[in-house]
Amino acid sequence: MALSTTARNAQASAFAAGATWISVHTGDPGTTGANEDATVPRKQTTWGAPSGGDIVGSQVALDISGAGGGPYTHFGVWSAVSGGVFWGGNTLTPAETFLGAGQLRVTPTIDG
Repeated sequence: MALSTTARNAQASAFAAGATWISVHTGDPGTTGANEDATVPRKQTTWGAPSGGDIVGSQVALDISGAGGGPYTHFGVWSAVSGGVFWGGNTLTPAETFLGAGQLRVTPTIDG
């Protein structure tokens, strides 16, 4: 069954209400949040209004430690700053690797 744009926008709004914390992953997080780099603290985003079933969050700057890390290939979306419910994720394009401390800037986008 194909959903209308109105229905997809409603789904995106429900997603945004429950999932505001962004994580970074060194591989596909799948459906469980696997491959999260636990040394990089999650940051909170604020979601915009959905359009066409898609929704975009505000940019977050994830703090990479002095040792660096990566390659970071995906971001994840969670219900809490730690633990919580994993809601989904998406690919980072391009993947990023850090040789030392820095910030990985992510503008989370979820496709409906």
